[in-house]
This record gives sequence, C-alpha cells and structure tokens, in this order.
Amino acid sequence: MDRRAKYLLLRLEGDSTLIIHLGMSGRMTIVPPEHAVEPHEHLSFLLSSGLTMRFRDPRRFGLCLALETSKLASDPHFAHLGIEPLSSEFSGRALRELARGRRAPVKSFLMDGRIVVGVGNIYACEALHRAGVHPKRSVARISPERWELIAGAIADVLLQAIEQGGTTLNDFRNAAGDSGYFQVSLSAYGREGDACSNCGGEIRRIVQAGRSTFYCPRCQR
Repeated sequence: MDRRAKYLLLRLEGDSTLIIHLGMSGRMTIVPPEHAVEPHEHLSFLLSSGLTMRFRDPRRFGLCLALETSKLASDPHFAHLGIEPLSSEFSGRALRELARGRRAPVKSFLMDGRIVVGVGNIYACEALHRAGVHPKRSVARISPERWELIAGAIADVLLQAIEQGGTTLNDFRNAAGDSGYFQVSLSAYGREGDACSNCGGEIRRIVQAGRSTFYCPRCQR
C-alpha cells in the first residue's frame, strides 16, 4: 500500500493500482466474510486470507477505480498535485520557491492542493498559529526564516495529528471505528474567544475563501 495526497494506492499484480479516496466520511474495514453488511457499504473485496476488505461511504463522496501503475503520475487525478508535506522535498525553501511571483494570503496558499497536498483548513490554522504567522499575510511578504518556521510547524502538526488518530469534529472514524482525538490538542481552530496558549491574547475568527480561520492577532504577525 502507498498514498498520494488523499488517495490510497493498493499495488496489484501486473501494471495495475487500485485507487481509493475516502471522501468526507468513508472508511475501510477488514472483517470476516460472514460479518453483517453495514449500511452504506458499497464495495467488498475478497482477500487471499479469506477475509473481506469493505468500503463504507455514507455520503458517497468517495472514489474507487483501477489504473495502470505506469501512468499514475500523468493521470488527471494526480498530475496537478503539489508537494507532500511529510516528504524529504518539503521545506521552507521549497515553499518560498513555490510562492515566487504570488501574492495570495498564506493560509489560502497552503491549502492549495496544487502547491501542497494534505494541509486542510484545521491544520493550516494550527500550523500558522504555531509559527506565529498571520493567516492573511501575503506570501510575497514572508521572510525565508518564517517560511522555515511554517514548514516545520506544518510537519509537526500533521505528525501529531497522525499519532493522535486525526481530528473528529463530526463523524470521522478510523478503520477500527474509533474517533480521532487531536481535537483536544487544537490551540487555535474552533477556539474563538479563548485565550491564546502562546501569549494569552484572544483567539479570533474570520472567513477566508468561505472557510473559518482562527488566529491570535497579538502573536500572529
């Protein structure tokens, strides 16, 4: 198994890869074949072990298809994707180069999947809060030193979230049916009116590109 952005890649025999996108609330489980079919289970794969791998997708935003492995990079699902934030290529310098000639707010920049994959709204808010960078600051006005702080904060936030099983705000569940619990570690997102854990200032909320942004006006510049 492998992953690219939010796509799970299951390498099959020959030149084929099974691609699965969980959408907003999809879940993969591995259960005995006699296990009762749950509501919204749309696909079931019989494994050589005798178990079944099932894809449950209540909201039907998920995706499952097979493609030729040798053509994945050029396929429209993957050709536009940006750099992986937990890869060796990811750094403040890489972000600075990608921002060259742009003037977008840094939060919108980080959430653009054509630039960086996997940094959603929650983790962008958290990373910028840790780095002390205002979410509306133009990428043209960020120093090389602050780009390094941002890159480091993104990696730290994502690794901590993975360790804690993700963030469950609505109905996310992992393969075992458990909720993530990174939400208890959130220092900015969803904490409008709370005291900033860095400086004691008041966390505020604004809307950027239709998404809620949470930040501290005192320590994020």
